[in-house]
Amino acid sequence: MSEENKRLMHRWFEEVWTKGNSNAISEMITEDLVVHGLTDASGNPVSSATAFREFHKTFRGAFPGIVVEVEDCIAEGDKVVARCAVRAKHTGDSLGISATNADVDFTGIAICRIRDGRIVEAWNNFDFMRLNRQLGAI
Repeated sequence: MSEENKRLMHRWFEEVWTKGNSNAISEMITEDLVVHGLTDASGNPVSSATAFREFHKTFRGAFPGIVVEVEDCIAEGDKVVARCAVRAKHTGDSLGISATNADVDFTGIAICRIRDGRIVEAWNNFDFMRLNRQLGAI
């Protein structure tokens, strides 16, 4: 199970984030997904597959060429952890600030709980403070 969960996590960041394959989202998450550490446009926690799809669309709209590299992946039981490095260029206006064309890089950790081969719950801790500094938002 642990190796399968690691493969899922690698596939998640490669397909959904780096390749931008939004169709793959439905294959890898449950409809009752809860994502701690991410909020929708209204500031509410992402607490459904629909809310995650909207978050994904908005974030990739701002960073269409985003690359997320899994640097470490550890799994035990029904949980898997990925330590990631993120690189992107801010070319879209979808985050509520005009595109800056700034190159950004930041790191983060995602912990996911897997059920029946799909992500059912996630805890994200990405350095959005660093991201916002690089965009001049703070």
